[in-house]
Amino acid sequence: MIIDVKNLTKKYKELTAINDLSFNVKEGEILGLLGPNGSGKSTTINCILSLLKYNKGSIKIFGKEIKPDSYDIKAKIGVVFQDVAVFEELTVYENIDYFCGLYIKDKNTKKKYVEDAIELVGLGEFKKFRPKQLSGGLLRRLNIACGIAHKPKLIFLDEPTVAVDPQSRNNILDGIKKLRDNGATIVYTTHYMEEVEILCDRIIILDKGKILAEGTSDELKKKAKIEERITVEINNLEEKYIKEIKKKENVDDVKYDANILFVTYKKGKNNLLELMDYLKSENINFNKIYSERPTLNDVFLELTGKELRD
Repeated sequence: MIIDVKNLTKKYKELTAINDLSFNVKEGEILGLLGPNGSGKSTTINCILSLLKYNKGSIKIFGKEIKPDSYDIKAKIGVVFQDVAVFEELTVYENIDYFCGLYIKDKNTKKKYVEDAIELVGLGEFKKFRPKQLSGGLLRRLNIACGIAHKPKLIFLDEPTVAVDPQSRNNILDGIKKLRDNGATIVYTTHYMEEVEILCDRIIILDKGKILAEGTSDELKKKAKIEERITVEINNLEEKYIKEIKKKENVDDVKYDANILFVTYKKGKNNLLELMDYLKSENINFNKIYSERPTLNDVFLELTGKELRD
């Protein structure tokens, strides 16, 4: 076990930010730590990194209890916070070289590690650029390279793709997969549910300092109350038909907005066919119609009452 958190509690006066939290992170996995703003994600990470004192519980990393002066453990950890932290007066290469040099003293090893980090994030053409010359996406890539250049065994990535262009996002996601494939264990926070689907081996959903659910993407989707959602494009659907559909067996909810009908079902295997048959029997013309299973966002919304980006 790379991280083992047991009964972690953190209070700020009357506010309990983390409430008896227990979880672990396995070697070689990408763990997605999700939660709405104020759920306790950042507090949890800061406690794990021994940047915050906590009231109760224990935290072990690599089998050892971590303390503020546990430099042997911290040397094996890479941290990439959401706020970019690089030196404006240094070039891309010099920035990565500096942060890598905090942990790697051998010059030849350091040089190789810096080159590896530059290749990983795709900054080969920008080695001599200074941060102010980089786009937002390239700056985030530099931030990641600085945090992982020393080849840490455990990496914390906090919103690494926020406000970046699609090319940089794809580059960053590919780089994270390579880090995992090369043996790193990663704790990942994001407001983009599609990234969780792509990257994370396991997911923990936090809210108000407690774990609401954890498991793989498929395991969490099975927790959703709804079994299926059908979306239909229908122009000017009359209210009486909406009420009739609501009465159908297995229907959980019906919404009609901007000429789009949304029907969610609690269960059932032939819902799409039955809905199509009903529309045809009432001579209701429709355009596109498609069915989808519950998404992670559906589960998140059910558990927290909020969208992930809220």
